[in-house]
Amino acid sequence: MEPDFVFTVANMVAVVGWIALLASPFIPRASDMIAAVAVPLLLSVAYTGLVLALWSGGQGGFDSLANVELLFETRELLLAGWLHFLAFDLFVGAWLVRTARAEGIGFILVVPCLVLTFLFGPAGFLLFSAVRAARLRSPAGQPA
Repeated sequence: MEPDFVFTVANMVAVVGWIALLASPFIPRASDMIAAVAVPLLLSVAYTGLVLALWSGGQGGFDSLANVELLFETRELLLAGWLHFLAFDLFVGAWLVRTARAEGIGFILVVPCLVLTFLFGPAGFLLFSAVRAARLRSPAGQPA
């Protein structure tokens, strides 16, 4: 399968997961199943398949920035890295939604965190952590 095709399909599958997260106030169980389980697992299968098939033929490694750069010069391993981002960012987004639901954090406060997680991964997690911290510091645990 061509890497560009896998890239396109993986992006569309990930978007389905993000849409499920945005719909989570209306369909919480389906959202959890799609965004926290099904889509990350599907992306993880594709990632693992690429790594198992191509890792030994790749150059570079994780021991220096130069070697990481060299590793991702292989188009298929670059795709694997992208699948890694898609799977883990969505998994974190699903965790944010479930945690917010369990802790009574309003979904309106979670949406900016999801957007940041979708675009910049850890930045969304950082914002959500700040929202949680502010909520815990406010009187009676109410949103600040």
